[in-house]
Amino acid sequence: MAARKRASADASTEAKVQEKPKSQDSVPAEPPTAPLNLKSGFILKLSLLLLGPYCYLIFHHYNIDRDLKKSILINAVVSLAGFFVTLKMIPVASKYVLRRNLFGYDINKRGTYGGTLRVPESLGIVIGIVFLVLAIVFQYFNFTSDSIWLVEYNAALASICFMTLLGFVDDVLDVPWRVKLLLPSFAALPLLMAYAGHTTIIIPKPLIPYVGLQILDLGWMYKLYMGLLAVFCTNSINIHAGLNGLEVGQTVVIASAILIHNIMQIGASKDPEYKQAHAFSIYLVQPLLATSLGLLSYNWYPSSVFVGDTYTYFAGMTMAVVGILGHFSETLLIFFAPQVLNFLLSLPQLSGLVPCPRHRLPRFDSKTGLLTGTNDGTLVNFTLRLLGRMSENSLCIVLLVFQAIACFLCFLLRHFLAGWYK
Repeated sequence: MAARKRASADASTEAKVQEKPKSQDSVPAEPPTAPLNLKSGFILKLSLLLLGPYCYLIFHHYNIDRDLKKSILINAVVSLAGFFVTLKMIPVASKYVLRRNLFGYDINKRGTYGGTLRVPESLGIVIGIVFLVLAIVFQYFNFTSDSIWLVEYNAALASICFMTLLGFVDDVLDVPWRVKLLLPSFAALPLLMAYAGHTTIIIPKPLIPYVGLQILDLGWMYKLYMGLLAVFCTNSINIHAGLNGLEVGQTVVIASAILIHNIMQIGASKDPEYKQAHAFSIYLVQPLLATSLGLLSYNWYPSSVFVGDTYTYFAGMTMAVVGILGHFSETLLIFFAPQVLNFLLSLPQLSGLVPCPRHRLPRFDSKTGLLTGTNDGTLVNFTLRLLGRMSENSLCIVLLVFQAIACFLCFLLRHFLAGWYK
């Protein structure tokens, strides 16, 4: 969900208007379009801040196997190419979606000039396509025809592709919330059917005396858990939204944390299969991060494009896939702590116990340019009620800092519980 109001259905057909002599009293045939402003300076600073620790761990802190490091660096180069392709493709795609009247108006700028601008919608489709092309091309450099990871890698791509398609369908058809909750279940089917990994969990050490087992095989229940995780990740990104840059920003922060976690596990482990599982995760997260940074260049405040449900579903499914196949779903859920909190706050409205409006957004004061929290159950409104009124840009930064703090606390939690919990 983005802070937008879609164009009316009456605008779905392009009218052919004959040219008329220009006059001072003439009125534009259509509202102006939001200019495509590239926030390159901001993206550069954000990239250095988030990727600095990751690069330090790879090149200096850990002695990573040469072949594995080579594969990670090849993937990084391919991802970097995807970043520049994304920057070039978004302006091109914006023209096409505007031509088909896929645009919206920014509700959080209503009453100002920015609220009258047509903002291109559903640009997440560009990110999904570029990501899939990068992931497929990377197979040439890393996987052989007899690789044990190839089947699960392609199954993961099939699930991501399926979810991207369903997200775009949602953007076009605007399906009801109850249907949205089910869409990730269908998209996760290729991954669940191809999954050939273990279905066991390690019992936490404090619970072993009570359970009587160190390892518990869940069987089909493990796959059910995987499907539920995919449903949660996709929808949690989708409902924690409504501000310029928030959907993509939270994805960038979580993806950076996943990369750091994976490289720490690779550096600390001596098990080749365990290392490959986390390298598998890196191969998918680096392209996700690179393409998302390209999208954020246009989606940061003031947004030039809207990402749509296409991007939120795509990003959520990608992170669910890497958490499942990388075998760190518990850590992933802690990274998603703000999304879990937002879901708990939203539950009364989503379940129908409390009336749920179409847009659960804060109120915008066009005179001051500040947002005021409403009684709707979202983390966005809760933050405004807690901290007071603030601008949209400041609110988004506060929420992304909270996301980063949650990821940092996850690393601290793993450090202090190491050797005691598992």
